[in-house]
Amino acid sequence: MANTPKTVVYFVPGLAAGKKIFEYISLPNHLYDVRVLEWISPNKKESIKQYAKRMAALIIEKNIILIGVSFGGVMAQEMSFFLKIKKIIIISSVKSKHEIPYKLKILKRIPVYRLIPSRFLDNTKNIVKYGLGIKSKNKLHLYQKYLSVKDTQYLKWAIKQMVGWKRVNEIENIIHIHGDKDPIFPIKKIKNCIVVPGGTHIMLIVKFKWLNDNLPCIINGDYNE
Repeated sequence: MANTPKTVVYFVPGLAAGKKIFEYISLPNHLYDVRVLEWISPNKKESIKQYAKRMAALIIEKNIILIGVSFGGVMAQEMSFFLKIKKIIIISSVKSKHEIPYKLKILKRIPVYRLIPSRFLDNTKNIVKYGLGIKSKNKLHLYQKYLSVKDTQYLKWAIKQMVGWKRVNEIENIIHIHGDKDPIFPIKKIKNCIVVPGGTHIMLIVKFKWLNDNLPCIINGDYNE
């Protein structure tokens, strides 16, 4: 009897994060072939669609599962238009501009991020503390080690794309997993999602057990809340 082919799963990390952010996420090895995409440098004045097309070109398989976290969830949605995917899942992210809170949208009108000095963005502690709203010293230290992308051009570009994302209608059949304690994308703005009790914006790390227990069922379509 021939072995059943594994389902290929691609993860897209959050803004400035590298593949290490998924070190605690584990899917059954006999069912899934898990890969993590890494951020590439954006071209000057590149649109999010142009960038997404280049990211999508890194994937050669068809009928994949695409899972994006935070800004990676936004990018996964943009990439999906250039891929043949089986399912798209986003975690701690948003499905349209309507789910982006006003405090982030105001950065589009008053783009102060353009004035942020490179030395500020080079310090990952600043990104975690001010960008992700994490104040606890333990959580600061915990999350800081996962932010491996320090390219200032990429960081400013990514912030601009996030706060100015123009998607109006959510993608059909998208699956959204969201924590009810997320300070970046408050749950009150989020619709049609699987709610993780006590989940924050970094639940990929602090709620990894919940994700490991439930992601296989969510992927297979037999998850019951």
